[in-house]
Amino acid sequence: MTAAPTGSTPAAAWSGYLDCLQEADEYAAVEVATGLLEAGVPAERVLLDLVAPAQAEVGERWARNEWSVAQEHAATHISERVVAAVAAYANPRPTRGRVVVACMDGEWHALPPRLVAEVLRLRGWQVTFLGASVPAPHLVSYLHRHDAHAVALACALPVRLPHAHRMIEACRRVDVPVVVGGRGFGTDGRWARRLGVAWAPDAPTAADLVADERALRRVAPAELSHLADDEYTSLIKRRGELIDGALAELRERVPGTRDYTPSQMDSTVSDLGYIVDFLAAALYVDDGTLFTEFVDWLVEILTSRGVPAPELGATLEHYGRVLRDFPRAARFVGTARSSVATVGGVESR
Repeated sequence: MTAAPTGSTPAAAWSGYLDCLQEADEYAAVEVATGLLEAGVPAERVLLDLVAPAQAEVGERWARNEWSVAQEHAATHISERVVAAVAAYANPRPTRGRVVVACMDGEWHALPPRLVAEVLRLRGWQVTFLGASVPAPHLVSYLHRHDAHAVALACALPVRLPHAHRMIEACRRVDVPVVVGGRGFGTDGRWARRLGVAWAPDAPTAADLVADERALRRVAPAELSHLADDEYTSLIKRRGELIDGALAELRERVPGTRDYTPSQMDSTVSDLGYIVDFLAAALYVDDGTLFTEFVDWLVEILTSRGVPAPELGATLEHYGRVLRDFPRAARFVGTARSSVATVGGVESR
C-alpha cells in the first residue's frame, strides 16, 4: 500500500494524492481526503482543490499516452470513492429545495457533475444525482414526478451538444430552469450561449446560479437559425456512408492498414466517426472552432500512438472533397486541414 501523504492543505497534499491514484491505492487516497477534513479544511475545498485537479491530471496523462485506459478507469473509481467519503464525513442536511443533476444523454463522464452535486448538497440543497447518460424522456418523466427547483446538466464533449439542446428544451417544457457546465460547452461557455442556456464554469458558480432563479431564466434565446440550411441533418443521415468512404480511401492510400488487428481497426473506425460527429456538432452551433479544436486534440492523441499528422490531413482532405456541396462543412474542414498542416510541418494540398 502507498503511504498516505501528509499535508494540511489540498495544494500540499495534491502530489501525494496523485501518487495514490497512480498506485490505485483507494485506502490511502481516502485517508488523504479525510485527513484534510480532520485538519479543518472545508469539504468543498477538498473536493474542488484536491479531487477535481487530480482527476484533470489523470485525463491529461491518458491523453499523453502515459496512462492506459485501465489506469484511468481505476483512478476515476478511486476518485468517486473519495468523493463518497468526503460526502459521508460532511453529511449535510438539506434546508433548500430539490436540484436534479445529470449527464447529457450519451455522456459518460459522471465525476465532474458528481462534484457539482456534492457542492450543491454542502450548500443546503436536496440533490438528486441521476448519473451518466440520462435520456431526455427519462429526465422529463422524473421531473414530472418530483418537483425540482432547477436542473444542472453536464457535458464534457462538444459532440453531445445537439443532444444537450434537446434535453435543455425538454426541461423548459416542464418549466424547470437549467444551468449547464462542462468543457462540452466551450471553455468560455460560448456554445451554451448559442443554445440559450445559463452556463457555469465551475461548481461554486453553478451553486450561485441555482440560488438565483431569475438569473437562470434571464438568458438570451438560442441562436440556431443557421440550421435552416439542413447541412447538419444531411450530414447525420450520411454518417455511415462518410465513414465507409473514408475507411476505403485510407486502405487504398495506406496499404498497411489492411493488416490492422481488430482492435486497431475499431480504433480507426471510431476516429473516423468522431471526425464526422464533431463536424456535425460544429454545424449545429455554427462554429468552426469547435471542429478545429477537436482536430488539434486528435493530432496530439494520434501522434502519441505513432500516427503522423499528415495522415489525418489526408483524411480531412477526403472529407472535404466528399462534402464539397456542404458550404459550411467544407469551410470548417478546410480550416482544420490548415491547422493540421501547420502542426505536421506540411502544406495542405
